Amino acid sequence: MARGDQIYVLRELLNLNGVYEHHGIDCGDGTVIHYRKPSEIIERTSLATFSQGQPVRSKTYPTTFIPDVVVDRAFSRLGENRYNLLFNNCEHFATWCKTGVSHSQQIKDFLPWIVSGDPTQLETPVDRALQGTDAQQAKAALDRALRQIKIVWDDVQPRYKRAKNEAQAWSKVAETSLQRHREDLARAALHRKVSYQQEADKLEQELQKLATMTETLLRNSLKLQK
Repeated sequence: MARGDQIYVLRELLNLNGVYEHHGIDCGDGTVIHYRKPSEIIERTSLATFSQGQPVRSKTYPTTFIPDVVVDRAFSRLGENRYNLLFNNCEHFATWCKTGVSHSQQIKDFLPWIVSGDPTQLETPVDRALQGTDAQQAKAALDRALRQIKIVWDDVQPRYKRAKNEAQAWSKVAETSLQRHREDLARAALHRKVSYQQEADKLEQELQKLATMTETLLRNSLKLQK
């Protein structure tokens, strides 16, 4: 391990050892910047606080920023408290610092629970089951809910990213057109930008609702195992 490395340890999730990787950025001086639990704020802590006695591993990529840039990017987000399990967790943060891309492979692999349609329809049967005395029935309801959320993640998330990228691209086209004194082209480009940004905003709202529901189901699963 060295300054600028993306490091991680295995922690428990739903009482299952080794299924959750907690990621951070090694500052090279015995401290780590990471989305700390349970505060869900990006903090700089000691390596011991980060590892909690677990073995520390490092993650490698074909191409990354140089170590000083990685650490500077981590410092730039100190104090952030916008944690989101599906879209802005500790791995998203650390990978963004290291590569410039906000990505969480473990979420894609371990939580494929996003579905098209109205996710709120899943909450009523789950809540009803949890209020009963039959734990087996409650677990079955949760399992059915999670199966029904059987991922449109690989459909919705790429569409969201494409819309964001298109909005940024058309914004640059508008700027270039203005520099060339082509106001007609700039207006057309801005119209396209607004259209794509509206699409991205709508998809983001849908994803946030799905993220909230998924976190609720995970908490319910944890309650059943206690």
